[in-house]
Amino acid sequence: MIGRLNHVAIAVPDLEAASAKYRETLGAKVNPPQDEPDHGVTVVFIELPNTKIELLYPLGENSPIAGFLEKNPSGGIHHMCFEVDDILAARDQLKAGGARVLGTGEPKIGAHGKPVLFLHPKDFNGCLIELEQV
Repeated sequence: MIGRLNHVAIAVPDLEAASAKYRETLGAKVNPPQDEPDHGVTVVFIELPNTKIELLYPLGENSPIAGFLEKNPSGGIHHMCFEVDDILAARDQLKAGGARVLGTGEPKIGAHGKPVLFLHPKDFNGCLIELEQV
């Protein structure tokens, strides 16, 4: 069902400092920040030859990343995103297998402008999983 690893998302307490670390220390291509109000985050994508890193920073008072950073003040891995061909078929197959889809179960548009869903971390060894239709 799942395809390529699209990105690994890391919550960060300082978006500018984290971006500089990847750009200046590791020499990576770092894209400019983009606000994603529907998800309560500001994101920066770091492009690698085989995948991306997504830096997440809270946007607004109800950001889910703010809560994550309260528990993990230094930041840390927040989720992994896998590509799927058909997000609704993937959702239905996962739910039939007992996986829990977060939110309403209906896809939202993600940072790449494509439909995304999130799967409960307790169903995947403590790791939040994002699915993105490609």
